Amino acid sequence: MAASSSAAAPLVHILLSLSVLLFSSAVVPANNSPPSSSVNSNSVLVALLDSRYTELAELVEKALLLPTLEHSVGAGNITIFAPRNEALERDLDPDFKRFLLQPANLNSLQNLLMFHVIPRRISFADWPADHAQSHHALSADLVQLTSKGGHKAVDMANVILPDDVVRQDGVIHGIERLLVPRSVQEEFNRRRSLASISAIIPEGAPEVDPRTNRLKKKPSPVPAGAPPLLPIYDAMAPGPSLAPAPAPGPGGAHRHFDGETQVKDFIHTLLHYGGYNEMADILVNLTSLATEMGKLISEGYVLTVLAPNDEAMAKLTTDQLSEPGAPEQIMYYHIIPEYQTEESMYNAVRRFGEIKYDTLRLPHRVVAEEADGSVKFGHGDGSAYLFDPDIYTDGRISVQGIDGVLFPAEEKTKVAAEKSSPSAVKVVTKQQRRGKLMEVSCSILGAWGLQSHVSACQ
Repeated sequence: MAASSSAAAPLVHILLSLSVLLFSSAVVPANNSPPSSSVNSNSVLVALLDSRYTELAELVEKALLLPTLEHSVGAGNITIFAPRNEALERDLDPDFKRFLLQPANLNSLQNLLMFHVIPRRISFADWPADHAQSHHALSADLVQLTSKGGHKAVDMANVILPDDVVRQDGVIHGIERLLVPRSVQEEFNRRRSLASISAIIPEGAPEVDPRTNRLKKKPSPVPAGAPPLLPIYDAMAPGPSLAPAPAPGPGGAHRHFDGETQVKDFIHTLLHYGGYNEMADILVNLTSLATEMGKLISEGYVLTVLAPNDEAMAKLTTDQLSEPGAPEQIMYYHIIPEYQTEESMYNAVRRFGEIKYDTLRLPHRVVAEEADGSVKFGHGDGSAYLFDPDIYTDGRISVQGIDGVLFPAEEKTKVAAEKSSPSAVKVVTKQQRRGKLMEVSCSILGAWGLQSHVSACQ
């Protein structure tokens, strides 16, 4: 009995070994499935989101870059150059930060952040010692690593916390400032530059004279001391009772003003104020009014511009702008050859009830009156309220924002002329009465079939 049990023991071990092999062969294929693309809790990306670089982590989330960085981590190690929070909070230009956070500039924000990531592992020990070394960032731009005087640098930023966060799939170095690639800087400068909206030398389609439908010719240069180019009445600045700081006119002590610079500053202010981009575009690109305004200011005139906001300009139809000279005529009606502020206009309408201001679209005038504690221009559905007062006031140009586009009252002489025209008068001719002899003659001719030959019988 003992011999049989000892002989069966090796057989039991063999059976157990075969069962373990079969079970392992059934389990191993399930473990050989492709790895998940998700990032584990010990990843460098998780460390970045939980690290001291909260401002950079917030920008990464706003730029929707987490899937891209997860893919880079899955493909291999990465190196992140993280600016300190103070560099993004206080040291960054507010205009540049506002530019990056605008939804339309998401591509620029992504390129800037990917410029801080290199798709390979570069620890502090791997830094070049005596020569510069360039690497391609995720943004496809070249990042230069240098060493000077014992200090490590990335482009123009010094490394202040080398190997601050070290993980198996990457490393984070703390740097003192934000890295800005050349493409993002050029895009920011292009948006901010006024070269594309030059207020003095506009470039666009040839101008057409609305009276002759012919191309306008450049005016001949005006000699010094000549009378004004446009017959503008009451173009002098009003007295102190209406304008607190009136500007001297052509006959004053100052005989020349830099109108070009003032007009350029005025349009620059409109763009930075926001909500008046369409008005600035019409003044510069669609018409030559910016040039004309600069000449008027240089000659000593003062102007008040009633600027419709973008919401009001968007309501203009194609028919209202397609006719030759239509944009100029609309803008002429919004320019008053006086220097008026919100205070002076409101005091005037409070005192006199209704004020009519001359415009550059002679002989039409803009009617202003008090309404709801503000100044209302025009009547009925075509009226507009003073919406943004004193957007720009420099003593020579005053810009007042309104919430509608003004049009002069349509003349009714056309209707009166149509009523008095001869074509509108209905002429009634009375049929002549025939005598007895004519009736008898017509009846005889009718019996013979000859009535149609005599006009009196018809």
